[in-house]
Amino acid sequence: MGMDYAKSAKEVLELVGGPANVASAAHCATRLRLVIADNSKVNKEAIEDVEGVKGVFEAQGQLQIIFGTGTVNKVYDEFVTAGGITGVSKAEAKEAAAAKQNPIMRGIKLLGDVFVPIIPAIVASGLLLGIMSTVNFMAANGFIQLDTTNEFYVVANLVSSTAFTFLQVLIGFSAAKAFGANPFLGAVMGALMIHPSLESAYNLAELSAQGAVPQQSMLFGLISVDWMGYQGHVIPIVIACAILAFLEKRLHKVVPEAIDLFVTPLVSVFVSAYLTLGFVGPLFVVLENAVLGAVQWLITLPFGLGALVVGGFYAPTVVTGLHQMYTAIDLGQLASYGVTYWLPIASAANIGQAAACLAVSVKTKNPKVRGLAFPAALSGFMGITEPAIFGVNLRYFKVFVAGCIGGAVGALICSLTGLAAAGTGVTGLFGILLCLNMPLQYIIMFAVTTAVAFGLSFMLYADEPQAAKAAPAAEKSSPEPAAASQLDVAPQMLAAETLVAPLAGSPIAAQEIPDPTFAAQILGPTVAIEPGEIDRSAVVAPCGGVVTTVFDTGHAVGITSDSGAEILIHVGVDTVKMAGRGFSKRVTEGQRVAAGDLLLDVDFAALRQEGYPTTTMMIVSNADDFEVECRELMDSVEPGKSSVMDLARKG
Repeated sequence: MGMDYAKSAKEVLELVGGPANVASAAHCATRLRLVIADNSKVNKEAIEDVEGVKGVFEAQGQLQIIFGTGTVNKVYDEFVTAGGITGVSKAEAKEAAAAKQNPIMRGIKLLGDVFVPIIPAIVASGLLLGIMSTVNFMAANGFIQLDTTNEFYVVANLVSSTAFTFLQVLIGFSAAKAFGANPFLGAVMGALMIHPSLESAYNLAELSAQGAVPQQSMLFGLISVDWMGYQGHVIPIVIACAILAFLEKRLHKVVPEAIDLFVTPLVSVFVSAYLTLGFVGPLFVVLENAVLGAVQWLITLPFGLGALVVGGFYAPTVVTGLHQMYTAIDLGQLASYGVTYWLPIASAANIGQAAACLAVSVKTKNPKVRGLAFPAALSGFMGITEPAIFGVNLRYFKVFVAGCIGGAVGALICSLTGLAAAGTGVTGLFGILLCLNMPLQYIIMFAVTTAVAFGLSFMLYADEPQAAKAAPAAEKSSPEPAAASQLDVAPQMLAAETLVAPLAGSPIAAQEIPDPTFAAQILGPTVAIEPGEIDRSAVVAPCGGVVTTVFDTGHAVGITSDSGAEILIHVGVDTVKMAGRGFSKRVTEGQRVAAGDLLLDVDFAALRQEGYPTTTMMIVSNADDFEVECRELMDSVEPGKSSVMDLARKG
């Protein structure tokens, strides 16, 4: 029998505390997104057991319940009807969620919005910096002969330092975008703060010793400030862009349109620069240095006690969202010490949660729990822990605690061995690439953390009693042939089917998808394709079937194939926030398509310009009905032709 959408919706409504506890409701391609008035009234464990639910977690001030494509929209319709709730757009739900958060959490989220988009650039330089450090170390100790004039060495050495040399420009662009200002004016502010006319901040210690720190009078000679650049500092540029956004938005409202184009940018940048260089910058340098000093004092306490505490409480900060600010700590440490001691501790905490989740997948006899826990654990070992934490560990709280204890022990080892990383943004298995100068210490930390977290979790975890769930299960109808709606779609249902690539590009491993839910394949077996640097591309049908869902925003399409497979094609990550910009729909719901037929036209240049990952996912969301095999793919695939996945109906 098909799923009872109304029953599932009513159960979810009751378990979130009823209609009065739902501030707003929306949905995306895969998740029901609810803003809850009182989170203490929500029974997450019971929601996990509702028919059709594939996971529950909190993020960005929203309770997100994963149903999958083709299901979430039907449950949503029943949900708002049953509760008499007025549905809102995804953007309105996001605003409601943000408004619900306290000012501190909104500030932390803002830091995440600033620093998360620049992590790929930091990772690229950081990984190469780690490799270069290892090469130089080996050469200095006579293990290899090194020609520093070699063209590859010269280019690699240049690339390894680029993101850090011009970090303020990257932060300026990202911060201005987060605050709603012109990002290019933000980049100008970033460049201004490391302008060659300012003495480099890296020379401050030497100049101070000589008593030769350059000064500049400000406020008509009433005060003098150090005329130094802001190399290595991250918070002053964020504050500068906040000032820039404040001025720019208000000037746009009052400056006549005829002169707005040149008056507003000129005044915004000049006033922001004057205030930042004269007052805000010097003040926040002092505050930033104080914070970094406090962090370093904590994690270097004798016997590793501070690191032990940080490692134990790191995962809870992920639950609350506090971890959004940690990139700023990493970048500050890299600037101050040349390495970051924080990232290895974060890596230990992530490994602990992954290992605890892995123990659940090994010990459980519940196939649903195992199906969620194993891919979530793999994702955690790759550094993406949200699926493990929200999908498994918090549900079985002792497992979460076991992961925290493992992370604390791993952090202790980091402190005792002085483990440090040459960059940021990569943890878990790949974190060793940032610690190539200390690989043995990283391996020891990884092994001990895994052993402690896995062992404790294995001892503490026990499957929940199934007796209480047996009666409802027995009331369900006996297995029947496929639902009538599916038979209407495909009267001659295929026993086996091959899906072809929905667009051109390079296949990547699912774990590399920059979204924890997709990366953990919680929604089902996933093929991910990166379109590369193409500006526009066609997204085509991967098989014959009927279009069941076309989202208003055009970022996702659902198809029921001729074998009965429910397939979601999701273009980009978080692209629902583009509200349709860059997407042109070429099909309608109910339309029959053949493999290779045009579904969407996508302006990937627009996605990249607005800062959204372009990775495109194809997911089989009812994979329990199929034997699914993802093919070994070449460096590139051709849309409508390259075979990427084979399906065979079970039974």
